Formats: sequence, C-alpha cells, structure tokens
Amino acid sequence: MDIFKRFEHLDEKLLELEGQLSDPAILSDQKKYAAAAKEHAHITRLNELYSEYKNVQQELADNKEILYEDDDEEMRQMAREEITSLKARLEQLHIDLRLSLLPPDPNDDKNTILEVRAGTGGDEAALFVADVFKMYSRYAEGQGWKVEILSSSPIGLGGFKEIVALISGAKVFSKLKHESGVHRVQRVPETETQGRIHTSAITVAVLPEAEEVEVDIAPGDIKIDVYRASGPGGQCVNTTDSAVRITHLPTGLVVTSQDEKSQHKNKAKALQVLRARVLDKMQQAQHDLISADRRSQVGTGDRSERIRTYNFPQGRLSDHRINLTIYKLDDIMGGKLESVIDPLIAHYQAEALKIM
Repeated sequence: MDIFKRFEHLDEKLLELEGQLSDPAILSDQKKYAAAAKEHAHITRLNELYSEYKNVQQELADNKEILYEDDDEEMRQMAREEITSLKARLEQLHIDLRLSLLPPDPNDDKNTILEVRAGTGGDEAALFVADVFKMYSRYAEGQGWKVEILSSSPIGLGGFKEIVALISGAKVFSKLKHESGVHRVQRVPETETQGRIHTSAITVAVLPEAEEVEVDIAPGDIKIDVYRASGPGGQCVNTTDSAVRITHLPTGLVVTSQDEKSQHKNKAKALQVLRARVLDKMQQAQHDLISADRRSQVGTGDRSERIRTYNFPQGRLSDHRINLTIYKLDDIMGGKLESVIDPLIAHYQAEALKIM
C-alpha cells in the first residue's frame, strides 16, 4: 500500500479548513481559531511538499525519456546531470513526507522547564552545573528564546547545587527533549595543584511546561511552608519569610523557590515547576505501560542514564547514545549546540521511521 495515498486529498482538507477560518462561530472562539489556523498552516506545508514530490517525479521521468530516446549527446549529458540531482531531491522529499506521517509529540511546541543539578564531584560538579546552564542559555539566545531563572542554589564559588529555569519560545521542547540524563565532565579543576584530571557528573532534566488545565493540583494535595531565604554558606539574604517550599502530598514531590523577594512570586514559580514535574511523572507512568518497541521509538528518557561526556583536555564531546564524537568542545560550551542536537533529532526520527 502506498503510504502517500493519504496526501492525495489535501486540497479538499485545505478548503474545509479555509471554510472554518471564515466561520463566525470559530472566529469568535480564540482557541478554536488558533487550532484551525495551526492545522491550516500544517496542511498547507504538507500540500506544498507533496506537490513538489510529484513535480520532481515527473521531471525525473522526463529526463529519463531524454536519456534513452534523444540522439543528441549534449542533451543526454544534461539529462544525466539532472537525473542525479533530481534523485537526491526526491529521496529527501520522500524522507520529509514519511516524517510528516509520524504522530506528533504533543509537547513539542511547549515551553520547557530546564533543571540542572550537581551529582558526584563536589564543588567541581557545581561549577560544571553553571557552565552547562550557560551553554544552554547561549544556545537559547541564538534560537531567539527567553530564559527565566525560577530557582537556584548557589555555592558561592560561581557554581550551583541546582538551577531551574523556564525557557520559552518556538519549538523549545522539540529541540531540548533529548538532553535529559547524566552529563559527565573530565577536566582539571581550577583548585587542582598537581594537574590531575577529575571526573564529575551532573544531571539534566527537560520537562514540558504544564498548563493548569493539564494538571489539576487541588489545594488539599499540597503543603506550603515559608521560611527565610538563605544564600551561599547559609547566610540570610532576606529579613522576611519569603522563601517557599511546596510538597505535593500524593507524589511526595518537593519544590522550593527563594530567588524572589516576594513570597507570592516565589509561590507562583514553585507551582509552575511543580505542575511540570507532576505532568512529567504522569507521562512517565503512562510511558511505562507502553510496549518496549514504542519506548525505543522515543528513547528511555531515563535520567540515571549517562548520555554524554565532556572531555576538556581533549576538547572532545561524546554522546554515547548515538556514538557521536565532536572535537569542538569550546564551540559547544559557547552555545553552538546544533552539531549535537540536530544529529540526535535525526537519530530518533530514523528510529521512529523504522517502526512505522
């Protein structure tokens, strides 16, 4: 069965959507209009892609006809060159069309809660948390995204026990969702006097931002404690009880926020992170019910899994999931993450296509 049969009626679908977009009932409903407009843009792109696919097929057939039936050698040579180019374009269009048939990840368009935490390695791990957070912040800046720190636990040396931020913009989760896991660093710490290489580890969690309608947190399900905010070394940085700790009783999840001077703002930020973590826990539980084949399509997402090593003496980054090695570590730490993120996306898409 031709998997592209479903593209043959896209013109009809576009007409139907255009009718919806001019319907007064939909025009007056912001959510319905936004959904119809988004689907219209998606179907328009598919239609353009499929039209180009058919046009390239026809051009390829025309050039093959010239190659086998035309007596003019110059024309035949031109046809050979065209055929090589057209075959490459047709192969790419075939991949693009197949990818468009994959079920979309409902989280791909969402903003993201990024959590970076120190693991083994003491102060060196905390310093690497700061370095990795800067790396993601610079990448986000290059993408035109906004980064807002929700909570942090500085150690006073320029490092962090943990830092949590909201990254908002277009397609944030779709780009960052494969970053969750253990990131290992091998380098000589600034405090090391004998030049020995130390190995430390941090964990990165990437969670889709949850809307209130997705996660209903009842007031009776949470316990809220307020306390005085403290800075590095335990010194008080605030004279009022503005820091907030929220415990989600059904799951045992605990979120703290103390970066703002206002208790109200800290509570709002803590609830924002809590909703994301509860949604993630719900989705992980749902994930566990799905077959191993399906899980392999999107990766395990297990944050205990070591996914990457940053080797500073060799200037090397290795992503262990796809056997990717890049000797441009300075560029990557400077925010040029495309050379890592793009191959990861391509890998997981290829895995999903095998299953399809």
